Amino acid sequence: MRPALVLAALLGLASVAFGAFAAHGAADANAQEWLRTGALYGFVHVLAVFAADGRGLRAPQWLFLAGIVVFAGSLWAMALGAPRVLGAVTPIGGLTLMAGWAVFAWGLARRRDH
Repeated sequence: MRPALVLAALLGLASVAFGAFAAHGAADANAQEWLRTGALYGFVHVLAVFAADGRGLRAPQWLFLAGIVVFAGSLWAMALGAPRVLGAVTPIGGLTLMAGWAVFAWGLARRRDH
């Protein structure tokens, strides 16, 4: 079992579910936007986890997963009624996602199997 891929699949499921909830269940405009943003960033980075796995790069996978949990998770939590102060951690998730891309690029650049 590859825990990163299992977690990525579950976060992909969550991304679709929260995106659907934004479209069909959330009445508040702020909540809809948080749900949509979290779903978009979550799903894109779930795909990045699988792309990194296909190249044998584990570090970016875990940075992407942590970033999804913090970035998208904080937005989803606020949309479901968590205190808005939780939004203060959202940028940390964004920075973690960016770090994942930087480490992914670095790992690809270091590969010798071009």
